[in-house]
Amino acid sequence: MFSKEIREKKMEKRRMGARVYFYILCSLFFSLAANAQCAMCRAALTGNENKTQAAAVNDGIVYLMVIPYVLVGAVGYYVYRMKKKKQ
Repeated sequence: MFSKEIREKKMEKRRMGARVYFYILCSLFFSLAANAQCAMCRAALTGNENKTQAAAVNDGIVYLMVIPYVLVGAVGYYVYRMKKKKQ
């Protein structure tokens, strides 16, 4: 009786792992490409005379991209430390 429950739990974990793996594969192979740019950005940055402005816009994009990753990493580290203290 006890081993049957353990086997069922293990099978459920395997099924869940297979589902997660399947969803990851689907998201990798069936993604949609988005090629778009703001009309104002394109108008402001076209041409050779706006190189410093284009570099500033690129730096701003990188800055805006990094902030969410840092926040998620900080929250993840905080949760990791909480779980480690409980053990």
